[in-house]
Amino acid sequence: MMIYMWLLFIVMFIIGNLIFVLKHKHLLIVLMSLEFIVLSIFFFFLICLNYIEYDMYMLMIFLVFSVCEGVLGLCILVSMIRTHGNDYFQSYNIL
Repeated sequence: MMIYMWLLFIVMFIIGNLIFVLKHKHLLIVLMSLEFIVLSIFFFFLICLNYIEYDMYMLMIFLVFSVCEGVLGLCILVSMIRTHGNDYFQSYNIL
């Protein structure tokens, strides 16, 4: 049973990274793939902490930081849409 959980974590992490690398035209898709990677890391922490029978306080701290990261990403997305009108990376001027 434990090997299936590890396999599920590895598959989730690889799929999240593939989406991050291959679908980089929209900022929203990039943010969603990063949240999927954070979810897979949360699942990894859950597996590890259950295996060693440790308290789940570290999971709460990780959830707080991941929620803060998600909120900051959404704030950047909203500000970019308000200033540029869309979330395409190709429409932004680097200079």
